[in-house]
Amino acid sequence: MSIEERATVNPNPYSEGHIQQYLESDGEDVNHPAGDRLILLYTTGRKSGEIRRVPLGSFPDGDALVVIGSNAGRPDQPEWYMNLVASPKVWVRKQSDFYEAEASVLPPDQRQVFWDDLTAQIPMFAEYQENAGRELPLIRLTRING
Repeated sequence: MSIEERATVNPNPYSEGHIQQYLESDGEDVNHPAGDRLILLYTTGRKSGEIRRVPLGSFPDGDALVVIGSNAGRPDQPEWYMNLVASPKVWVRKQSDFYEAEASVLPPDQRQVFWDDLTAQIPMFAEYQENAGRELPLIRLTRING
């Protein structure tokens, strides 16, 4: 059974709606604020072992992508973030490209440079961090095997 077939329904109807739009159009026709930066990230549930799927905005970082554990400015870390910390082997769907990746939290020096550039482009993330009362993690998704 493929990773896609094993992925569970996202319990958030808003997110699940975007996931279904993404899958039906290979990410070409999704009404989401991230627009063409939207990816689907697949993690392994740290408690259940099930494949979890979430739509996220992504930002290029050389050959890798970076995603933000913002949880829309909530004080708790997002579930998908806690899953990838427990098991950094993840899968990424960027339009029709589906691949395995290694997730790694950016170290402080790299995070700061990326964060400064990111918040200059999208100030909303600085507001999210202020509202959350925690440092929002930046996670690099590096393709495995090509």
